[in-house]
Amino acid sequence: MTLRRVNAVILVLLSVAFLVVVQRNLLNPDDFLHEENRDTGVILPFESELSPDLRPASVRKGEEIPVLVTAAEERLGAVVAAMNSVYQNSKANVVFTIVTLNDTVDHLKVWLSETKLKTVKYKIVIFNPGLLSGKISKDPKTLEAVKPLTFARFYLPVYIPEAEKAIYLDDDIIVQGDIRELYETNLKPGHAAAFSDDCDSASAKGIVRGAGNQNNYIGFLDFKKGAIKKLGMRANTCSFNPGVIIANLTEWRNQNITQQLEHWMDLNTQEDLYSKTLAESITTPPLLIVFYKRHSNIDPMWHVRHLGNTGAGNRYSPQFVKAAKLLHWNGHYKPWGRASSFSDVWDKWFIPDPTGKFNPVRRHGGDN
Repeated sequence: MTLRRVNAVILVLLSVAFLVVVQRNLLNPDDFLHEENRDTGVILPFESELSPDLRPASVRKGEEIPVLVTAAEERLGAVVAAMNSVYQNSKANVVFTIVTLNDTVDHLKVWLSETKLKTVKYKIVIFNPGLLSGKISKDPKTLEAVKPLTFARFYLPVYIPEAEKAIYLDDDIIVQGDIRELYETNLKPGHAAAFSDDCDSASAKGIVRGAGNQNNYIGFLDFKKGAIKKLGMRANTCSFNPGVIIANLTEWRNQNITQQLEHWMDLNTQEDLYSKTLAESITTPPLLIVFYKRHSNIDPMWHVRHLGNTGAGNRYSPQFVKAAKLLHWNGHYKPWGRASSFSDVWDKWFIPDPTGKFNPVRRHGGDN
């Protein structure tokens, strides 16, 4: 074999080897699509079903902002209004994770697909109530207050596994500012979450005082119990409201926050650690324990609360409510009900149910 032929063979072999390397290191179009949608259709540890499709993000660009909300059948209009307010007031690339129960999925999909929310990017996740087995007191009064979906916030990293940071929102909320501003809240090093303290200036005048002192720890925890005493927490420490959470999911995972919350839920069933005066809030006590002096703060105007309490219309002026970035109707009176203050603000973002099942009740003229 001549030297020229040997060189030609070597060149061919080198070319083949180069093509093999390139083929192994580049994804073909099918592989790329699979990689881009790697979570679609996957059943995660604490869920029984994941929505098979993620809707397109329309013309919105930039970093995804994950927002987790819950959708209970009897309050479905609430989460629709909350999502609409977030979506319409921001150009950010918001991706909603909607945690719901099996019997609500079809109704929710119709509402989202047949209204202007059809351009919203979202995934639907099924909450498994069995997750709470053995973690909830069997006291009949407590059981009446149990709403399984309220515990979805404990499992944020499970439902949004691909994210490093996320926002949780209660359903009785309207967002009037750009959600990106809330998302960019700075968390201190080592903090897994940010909350709104119940003594902050914007909402302190709306605090429910009296029985239980719901603005401090003693209103939620029984400080006579040994397990609580051992923690060395001050009973008069200002509590926080977990209806809005900005979570550093990396820290959440590293600190095993979910497991810590479950531990205190378990222990409460054995030792009855929660205050007897707490206002139907069995999700708040474990959060208060786990995040005691270990959380960052949210700008008070990004969580103006207590709009669902008696007399909220006297505590807040229309000008203040208009200026607030986020409104929360925590309390007994909801904006889709007859007796709520500032229900006209909520009405601006409500989208009528195409199935006709959900109708807000109004003060004048009865049901719509």
